[in-house]
Order: sequence, then structure tokens, then C-alpha cells
Amino acid sequence: MKLATLKSHHPDGELVVVSRDLKRMTSAADIAPSLREAFDDWPKNKPLLAARYQRLMDGLKNARDFDPALCHSPLPRAFQWLDGTAYESHRYRMTRGKPAPEWFLKEPAVYQGRSDGFLAPNADVPIGSEDWGIDFEGEVAVVTDFVPYGASPAVAATKIALVMLVNDVSLRNLQAVELGKQFGFTRSKPASVFAPVAVTPDELGPAWRDNRLHLPLRCSVNGTLFGDPNAGEAVHGLDMMVSYCALTQSLAPGTIVGGGTVSNHDPKRGYATIAEARSVEETAQGVAKTPFLKYGDRVRIEMLDPAGQSIFGAIDHRMARPA
Repeated sequence: MKLATLKSHHPDGELVVVSRDLKRMTSAADIAPSLREAFDDWPKNKPLLAARYQRLMDGLKNARDFDPALCHSPLPRAFQWLDGTAYESHRYRMTRGKPAPEWFLKEPAVYQGRSDGFLAPNADVPIGSEDWGIDFEGEVAVVTDFVPYGASPAVAATKIALVMLVNDVSLRNLQAVELGKQFGFTRSKPASVFAPVAVTPDELGPAWRDNRLHLPLRCSVNGTLFGDPNAGEAVHGLDMMVSYCALTQSLAPGTIVGGGTVSNHDPKRGYATIAEARSVEETAQGVAKTPFLKYGDRVRIEMLDPAGQSIFGAIDHRMARPA
């Protein structure tokens, strides 16, 4: 099934069920007012939402047109947002060609980001200064049901409830300062942005296997394709990412876990972040030529099925001065 959240007076928005072709929707507020609240009892609410989805697909008469412009991120806020890195080629390029350390091949690296307020998929991204090195990061993320303490990857896989796309916005020049302090990201990671529609793994068909999404992630800047790396080339599946996070703590229902910037070894696929392109340029030419984003620049992140149909809708937003 496919779910989305309409903007409303409530900070968690209104939950709706969306048709597979993203053309129609119907409210699910009688089942759960919001997606965040649906996760309060996901085992009960999931089959009710699935039944509503089937009725929509069967031609529900009171369905409305689906308009992504009315949507917030599927979870406008969440109890936890954990993001990591699972792509060897991304690490290789970002470290100027250093081979991945042995630990990276065994387990991912993850940090805890802010989750109290994500941005709508079409909203401007407020950035205080262009000098901060404005960048995008196209990623695949999952939303979990309750994950028990110490869950193995096999158990974690059964707890993956929804799949989403995310732009994990990064401020690279501030990030360099924070990395130097060796104490994690805070100011260099503003609010992330998710595509308007979240989908259950079964909706992805054969593209979802090994707990990876084997489809290209199309990333464009100002209408020009920047890269379309296949998200399936991750060293670690999202089951491993979730399990890593649960080693010393259980994860609350509605926790979001990201797989990190999508990247491929094939340079013809381009990049899902500007920093990776700049790192390649510095290694090859001694200087980075691709600029970071400026005010007014538009980023679009989307994933299409083999028939060319958008699966999650698009993240499509501009970088802007704060209001």
C-alpha cells in the first residue's frame, strides 16, 4: 500500500491512502488521525489501512485526486531519525580513494539526526548562508515497527514497515568544522525532506530484495540530471542498518532509519550528492569545479518503476533564505 500525509492544522498532518499510480487518495483519519499515531498500534492498523488501500484500488467512489503539493513529509515528525552510510563507492570517493576499512565491510556507521520537524517535499529549504556549502543527499530510508533490544538483522527485516526517499540536506562547510570536533552533526544537518508517499516493501515487487531497493535514484539540479545511481549497490541492507541501531536499545514504532547517500562504482551513473562529485574532481584535477547550491537552486529526487511511473512522488524544492 501507499500512504501520505496531508498538511493540516495539526503538526502530524492527516493520514491518507494513495493509489498505486499516485492519482487518487482517500482519507484514513478514521483508522488513525496521522501516520505517527498509526504506528502506535501498527499490527492493528496495518491491515485496516491495507483494506482501505484495496478498496481504493478497486474503485472507491468518494476518492479524491491526489495532489503532492498538499502533502507534508509522510512523517512530519518522528520519535527518532537515524542515518548512516552503506555505500562503499561513496566512502571511497569522499576519502579521496582510500580503501574502505575492515570495520566498514562488517557494519555501517550511523548518527542520530534531528527528527522533531521535517520539511514538506515541495517546501523551500531555509538556509542561513550560501557560504555554509549547501548540498543535497539522495537516500532510501525505512520506517520501522517496534524493534526489540538487540534485534538481529533477520528480526530487524521483519520490522521494516515502510520505505521512503529522503534528501538529507547537508551544509558541508559547517560539517567540516563539526567533524573536526569529533562530536557528531548538529548545525551542519538542517531539517531533512522526504518524498510525499511512503510505501510498504511488498509494493516494490522484485525491486525490493536483500532488504535493498534495486532501482535508480534520479537526482536533478535545476532540471539537469546530476546522477541516477542504483540504490541496490549498498554494502549493508537496511535490515543491517536497523539491527546496528538496535544493539543497545529498542527502537520505538515509527523510527526512521536511512541507508546513506546512494552511490555506485560506475562513474557514468553520476552522483546523489554534490560533495561526491567535488571529491572526484579534487582527486583528478586538484580542484573542485562543481559548485555547491545557491539560493533559488532547485533539487528534485525521484524514483521510477520499470514502466516509468513515479513510486514515491518527488522531492522537488528550492534552497532559500530563511523567512
